[in-house]
Amino acid sequence: MTEKKMVVASSNRKKIAEIVNILEDMNWTVISMAEAAVDLEIEEDGDTFEQNSYKKALEVVKATGITAIADDSGLEVDALQGRPGVFSARFSGEGATDHSNNQKLLAMMESIPEGKRTARFVCAASVVFPDMEYFTVRGECEGEILFEARGLGGFGYDPLFYLPNYKKTFGQLDVRIKNSISHRAKALAKVKARLSDLERGPGI
Repeated sequence: MTEKKMVVASSNRKKIAEIVNILEDMNWTVISMAEAAVDLEIEEDGDTFEQNSYKKALEVVKATGITAIADDSGLEVDALQGRPGVFSARFSGEGATDHSNNQKLLAMMESIPEGKRTARFVCAASVVFPDMEYFTVRGECEGEILFEARGLGGFGYDPLFYLPNYKKTFGQLDVRIKNSISHRAKALAKVKARLSDLERGPGI
């Protein structure tokens, strides 16, 4: 592969910053859609994280002609049969915000006791190249849902997602630690490995 520029197919500034941070030691220049002079609204209508991430990256490649990376991430709560899942960002309906999503989750889990509040963050990341070759990988991070938010860091459900081994939520965790253990970090580690493999030899 000779192309060393990659567009992050997202308008979420915090997500872009995380991806840029995690991939900073790669031999790629990672830029935002704004820096690529493209403004797209891509409907995330897939049934899986993998379908959504591929669709987003594909649309950005078509618009820019530049390699694109996209992730689709969400929270799966065991007591809610895997919800909110692919609907994580819009869990509380049209105009959803992080706060309204968190409040709906807490309300739905009000009667779920400690020990039964297991959950995981899931991230599917897709890289699509200008020749339309692509790969998709998946990362997961296990945790628990608290009864109240803790911490001001991160975004989305981070203040509710508790990691027993660290005794902190993603909202409290140092960003360097989060970016080494999170679902997105695990998926992007696989992205880095695949890109390194591609640089060493032809084919996906």
